[in-house]
Amino acid sequence: MFFVSLGKFRRKPTKEATDKVSELMKGMEKEGIRFLGFYWTLGRYDTVVIMEAPDEKAVMKANISVNDIVATETMTALTRDEAHNLIQ
Repeated sequence: MFFVSLGKFRRKPTKEATDKVSELMKGMEKEGIRFLGFYWTLGRYDTVVIMEAPDEKAVMKANISVNDIVATETMTALTRDEAHNLIQ
């Protein structure tokens, strides 16, 4: 399953906080989450993360682990072809 997660920093980001997130991401990868893209953005959200995970529970657990650093809004995603096949 694919997921897109939009993030908003809870406070000004620091090298220490970003290093902590990097370490947490390594742990998430061991849980089966594969990061396809991680971007810092301008505008309403500070980050966009695109990932593939076995299920929603794995992503929820991952989001909980970074909750003290970033507030997230996560959406499930389908490829264009998968979505196209749903159209009748």
